[in-house]
This record gives sequence, C-alpha cells and structure tokens, in this order.
Amino acid sequence: MAKKNDWVQIHIDVLKPEERATNIPEDTRHVPLEMWVKGHLLNDEAEIGDTVTVRTKTGRTVEGTMCAVNPSFKHNFGDYVPELDQIEETVKTILFGGRNDA
Repeated sequence: MAKKNDWVQIHIDVLKPEERATNIPEDTRHVPLEMWVKGHLLNDEAEIGDTVTVRTKTGRTVEGTMCAVNPSFKHNFGDYVPELDQIEETVKTILFGGRNDA
C-alpha cells in the first residue's frame, strides 16, 4: 500500500499496436509503445495495479497503473563483451601508435 507523496512508478501504454507507425520493424509493430514514469503519488493511497496520478521531478502530472512503490535503479552496462577489448586496442593503435599508456 502506498500513501500520498510516496515515490512510485507507473506504467502507461502510450500507443496500442494498431496505432503504431507502419514503417517500424515487424516485431515492434505488434506490441504497444510503453512508458514507465516515476513520481510522487498524488492519490491518498493506492495499491499495485491501481490507476493513480503522480507528479514527476519535473513537475508533470501523469496518470497510469502503479507498478512499484519506492522503485530502485536496476540498470547496468551489460555483460562483458570480449570484442570491445579488441576494439580498444585497435583504437589505441590508430590514435596513439600502439602506446598502452593512453
């Protein structure tokens, strides 16, 4: 249960599949365009799955389905990619003549 002013995340379907542009990839065209927004809950209280209104850090008021209370950041820079080491060495050679101290 979230209370007014709690930090929450909401989900919104911005466009239904049939509203999407026809010039996008086939697999993308068949799913909705979705958006997730974080903000302070304006409703007195709400539960996950309720339609709520939030005020974002930039002052926008947005309505959507509440999907998280006190959401955390869960991003990273992905898995290790060995090819990037090769690219780094190639770039150093091109830019610095192969010096490894750059």
